[in-house]
Amino acid sequence: MQQITLSDMLANEVKTNGLDEKLARLIETVAACGVEISSEVACGALMGVLGMAGSENVQGEEQKKLDVISNDIVTKAVLESGVVAACASEEMDHCVAADCTDRRPYLICYDPLDGSSNIDINVSIGTIFSILPNPHEDATAPQDADFLQPGDRQLAAGYIMYGPQTQMALTLGRGVVMFTLDPRTNTYILTNDNVQVPEQAKEFAINCSNKRHWEAPVNRYIEELLAGKTGVRGKDYNMRWVAAMVAEVHRILCRGGIFMYPKDNRDPSKPGKLRLMYEANPMSWLMEQAGGRATNGYERILSIKPEKLHQRVAVFLGAKEARDLVSHHINTFRSFATQP
Repeated sequence: MQQITLSDMLANEVKTNGLDEKLARLIETVAACGVEISSEVACGALMGVLGMAGSENVQGEEQKKLDVISNDIVTKAVLESGVVAACASEEMDHCVAADCTDRRPYLICYDPLDGSSNIDINVSIGTIFSILPNPHEDATAPQDADFLQPGDRQLAAGYIMYGPQTQMALTLGRGVVMFTLDPRTNTYILTNDNVQVPEQAKEFAINCSNKRHWEAPVNRYIEELLAGKTGVRGKDYNMRWVAAMVAEVHRILCRGGIFMYPKDNRDPSKPGKLRLMYEANPMSWLMEQAGGRATNGYERILSIKPEKLHQRVAVFLGAKEARDLVSHHINTFRSFATQP
């Protein structure tokens, strides 16, 4: 059977569905970054790129050496692509505009290396990306505010996961496709042309060490899952936690379930842990395009109007059934709590 490459698929999208050739070029640029980062990750200790970099990102988190290396790889490549007006990274304080005098049509947000706590122990990590339209009709250099577009405005989104295989999930708004990198040729080969998330969840992913900090409805829902067949859900569930959103979402896309990273009461000023622009929006669009759902517990994530570049949100995404139950619990609690 003839293999379909990422380049083949994008060329067909240009021809058949009117995909902008410049957008196709940008997606291939990101994919090429994945090849380079995959090589860096695979060499790991052999190249001396493991361990801490001795610096912090804008969120005050210590950066790993591979965080910095991956950020440099993606930033350089997209700014030199000729189609990106500006880029924004989880690892940078502000967006960076391309050094150009012409108008370029796209903005791109990315988490260059999600799950960096797993780097030194050889567990799956990945790159997440989200491509947005440049709102300027001229060559004006974009600012942070130009990135503050709701997730519904994304033009392409996906991730590249570095695990036993390097795999790329991609949506252009017409479903989700998945590619596997052939390391012999550094070519992405289509391995699933119609990713679908089962409606019924059998697995859930959440960091239960934070249980004492959760809101009451989240605790209630988790207790229902843990009760298994003897509880109100009437079936047993398996619990997973990889501590890398890429790996959690990949598992759900492949075999179903729900991923949860709720807000907690340790810092009431933070509505969640994950970043809306770099993580929640692209992963939520992938999930919806695969038949799943994504919410912060109160509203659809893709409908949220961002207020700042590094905005955080709570995230519940995955199987439609499970997402609806979480939202029901939280909204019921909110309605009760606000009654006079």
